[in-house]
This record gives sequence, structure tokens and C-alpha cells, in this order.
Amino acid sequence: MDRVIEKKKFTTKKVALIAAGTLVLILVLYNLLFAEHSSKLNVDSERVTLGQVQEGNFQEFIAIDGSVDPLKSFYLDITEGGRVEKIYTDDGRMVEKGDTILKLSNTTLQIDFMTRETQLYDLMNERQNSEITMKQDLIRKENDLAEIEYNLALAERKYERNKMLIAEKVISREEFEAARDEYNYLKKRKMLAERSVKQDAKLMEDRLKQLDESIRRMEANIGMARSTLNNLYVTAPFTGQLSTLKAEVGESKAPGENIGQIDDLNGYKVKANIDEHYISRVYPGLTGNFDFNGKTYKVAIAKVFPEVQNNTFQVDLEFAEGTPEGIRRGQTLQVKLNLNDGGKAVLLPRGGFYQSTGGNWVFVVNPNGDYAEKRNIKLGRQNPNHYEVLDGLQPGDKVVLSSYDSYGDIDRLELK
Repeated sequence: MDRVIEKKKFTTKKVALIAAGTLVLILVLYNLLFAEHSSKLNVDSERVTLGQVQEGNFQEFIAIDGSVDPLKSFYLDITEGGRVEKIYTDDGRMVEKGDTILKLSNTTLQIDFMTRETQLYDLMNERQNSEITMKQDLIRKENDLAEIEYNLALAERKYERNKMLIAEKVISREEFEAARDEYNYLKKRKMLAERSVKQDAKLMEDRLKQLDESIRRMEANIGMARSTLNNLYVTAPFTGQLSTLKAEVGESKAPGENIGQIDDLNGYKVKANIDEHYISRVYPGLTGNFDFNGKTYKVAIAKVFPEVQNNTFQVDLEFAEGTPEGIRRGQTLQVKLNLNDGGKAVLLPRGGFYQSTGGNWVFVVNPNGDYAEKRNIKLGRQNPNHYEVLDGLQPGDKVVLSSYDSYGDIDRLELK
């Protein structure tokens, strides 16, 4: 009789498969829970730059390049155009106030001046002739008035005498009336003659006043023309150094054209251009300093020019403690301009890492110095030397400052 053989539940093969699967599962869980997943990169420690985080006084400043200029300069601009006839001095020479620098010639202006002078002489002659003519007419009318007054006096005596005679009936009525009519006629003629003399005198006075006013205006006009001719002589407005002179004999110059500059050597200032990013933070009174001949000198902003050109605006700085000895026009100074009064902060030295991370994270070196790990940070203000650390770093931490461009997504640097 056949016997049923019972099938085994766990064969050797099944046990081996289960054991292998369990081992794989354990390895996966271990890898997920305990293994290190960060990417690493071996880096030569001599090829990286390290910097230490420290606590100190954070002074927010910007570095600007300034050019030394005279405290006061005068630009020589041509008022009236013309041809350069003569040059009296050269570049770099000292000139006194009023010294002639060059002479221009302008035929048109000279002819115009002569024409105005001729017009003035004609006007003066017209005034003189008008005065003579009007005075002669006035004298003639005064003579007529004198004759009328003489005849009136005779007529008046005759009329008064005839009044007595007519009362005595010595003369006829007709003779009396004739004497009376002649007397009244001469009285009216005298009144009219006096009025005519007064009117002519007033007209003469008014006419002469008009001519005098015309002469005065013409003289003022000629004075302006003479001043215009004087402008053909370019003179020094004050004592200083003629730093540039852009003119050659025979050269034509247009009105308003600049031909040079005179510098007052009694003082200097520093002129600098600043990035427009700082225009809201720069104002008169801000101080800065620069090094010159082994010493540090202080400057202060005296004037801000708000006009932006080529993404920069201009400022004038004055020496706060007097002009440094030996400084000269045109020298370039590297000025550290302070944007605030400073204060305590955690400081991180500047480095190339910022271009790669934007200041959001850095590689921080462990205490033993054998590796550096990625750490998120937060930076605030900055100056040419340091960043202000707001979070993520403590004084004493060492940070890789050099560029991270070649590290990609690496989380840890092994420093060899």
C-alpha cells in the first residue's frame, strides 16, 4: 500500500532566499537610516583660502578713487569769436589778475563799432543844428512879440487920450473907435505871440530832451560795443596758474568756446565719482580717509552733484585738517568713505565664495581642519574688507573664502 509523503514547508533553498532578502532589507534600512549620503570632494588645502570669523567693529565704507583738483578754477571761455592774433603767455605759467593772455581780432565787430560811433556823431550834429534852428525861430518870435508890445503901448496911450478927448467932444466918434479897435487888436496879437513863444520854447525843450536821450542811449550802445571789443582781449580773472591754453596764432575761435583754465593754487579739493547705488546714502558731511606719504589724512564731503552720468554721480571732498604737504593737482587718491559711524558685529572676511553662493551658505572647516562642511548662513552689510554675519556663524569659525565655482553640488570638502 502506497504512503503519502508530506511536503516540507521550509526547504533549504527557501531559507537561503529568505535570509538573502532579509539581509538586503537590513542593508537598505541601514543605508537609509545610518549611512552618510553627502557628496564629497578631495581638495588640496594649499589651494584654498581660509578665513576666521571674528567679532569686531564693523565700519561700513566704500573705496573710491579721487582726483586732486584746485579748490577754485576759472574756465576761460571766449565771449566774442574771432581769429587769434597774439598770445602773451604759455601753459603752466603764473598769471596775475588782469594780465592779458591772448588777443583776438574780429573785423565785423570793429566795423560795427565804427558805424555806431559815426551814428553818434551824426546824432550830436543833428542836436546842435536843431538847437540852433529852434533858438533862431524863438528869437524871431520874441522880436515880433517885442514889436507888438511896443505898438500896443503906443495904441494904449492913444486910446486913453482919445477917451478924454471924446468926452470933451474934441474928436469924432469914428476916430475914437479906430483907436479903441487898434488897441484891442494889438492886445490879442500880444496874447497870441506870447502863447506862440511859450509853445516854441516848450517844443524846443522837449525836442532837445529827446535828442539828448537818443544820444545817451547811443553812447551806452557804443559803451557796450567798446566792451565787446575789449572782450577780444582775454585777461586773467584772478592770480593763479594757467594750466591749459588751447589756442594757436591764426586759429579761429567761436563764441563760447573754451580756450583754457586758470587754477587757484591756494588750496585743493578731491573730486570723485561714486556708483549711483549709494546716491541716497551720500551727503555733505560724510567723512573718509586716505593714505599719503606714510600718513593718514581725513577728508569730508563738501558738495554732492546729484546728476547721474554713466551710472555714477560726482562729489567734492575737502581736506579736513589742511592740505597735505607735497600733494599736487591731478594726483589720484584712494579714499575710504565711511557710510556710518560703525559698531560691534560678527565679521567674515570677504572672498570669492560670495559670487557662487550669494552669501547664503559657506564651507565651514571642522576644528581638526581635515574637512569643511556646507552650512547655511545669513549676511548683512558689507565693506571692501568684511561681511556682517547675521546668522549661522560664530566668532572663531574657520571658513573657506576662495571661489566655489569648481565645487558644483558638493556638500563636503576633504582637505588633504
